[in-house]
Amino acid sequence: MDHTSVQTAANQVVAAGQTLANSDVVTSLGQVSVPPMAHSLSMWDLFWGAGPVIKLVMMGLIVASVWSWTIIFYKVYRLRGLNAAADQFEEAFWSGGALDDLFDRIQGRLLDPLSAVFCAAMREWRRSISKGTIRAGEARGTLEQRIDRVMQLTVGREMDSLERHMGFLASLGSNGVIVGLFGTVLGIMDSFGPIASQQNASLAVVAPGIAEALFATAIGLIAAIPAAIAFNKISSDLNRYANRLDAFANEFGAIISRQLEEQA
Repeated sequence: MDHTSVQTAANQVVAAGQTLANSDVVTSLGQVSVPPMAHSLSMWDLFWGAGPVIKLVMMGLIVASVWSWTIIFYKVYRLRGLNAAADQFEEAFWSGGALDDLFDRIQGRLLDPLSAVFCAAMREWRRSISKGTIRAGEARGTLEQRIDRVMQLTVGREMDSLERHMGFLASLGSNGVIVGLFGTVLGIMDSFGPIASQQNASLAVVAPGIAEALFATAIGLIAAIPAAIAFNKISSDLNRYANRLDAFANEFGAIISRQLEEQA
């Protein structure tokens, strides 16, 4: 075999080896290394990329969060207005003027629970005067108890109105994270689908599903944390206001008792 034939055979062997190597690389790339489609991790894309059940969980948490903020702003504004109105009423009550004149002036326009407690007691007082029971010594104790009961019932009714929707804040604050975790569990379960179909557990395949799942927990935290903080703060303010109503009722009851003793 001459030198030219040997060189030609060597070139053919090298070319065959390169072709085989290229085919292996292509096969390897086709099976493993083809990059998946780019997946955006923005909040909007995470929401629309989630499954229908997870979307429902997220929407429920978003609606609950909006409603909780509505309650929070209303309660804060309402309590601030009630405390200001109570300050004005107590200033007029302790100014030394006649209580009958104060009652006639405010009974048609009750602005706050404090004035409602006062008017309820004054109505019971005047009703007893009109019936003449206030002059009967044996009925004075009954009148005091009746006025105290009327004031306590008014305090309870007014506080029930002020505490409305507070249970929603408490429920959202304690259960919002759990609902978000429910969406997270569903999202992680759904993320195993691409792993099984592509037979690939790389981060690029798993990350979108896990991100969508964790996004549900993030929304649950966003909804639960403000609700829990606001519930504790507003509950404290409501308790303080209820103590203010009770203190006024006790003071006014003492004034009525003293007047009954003087008339006796």
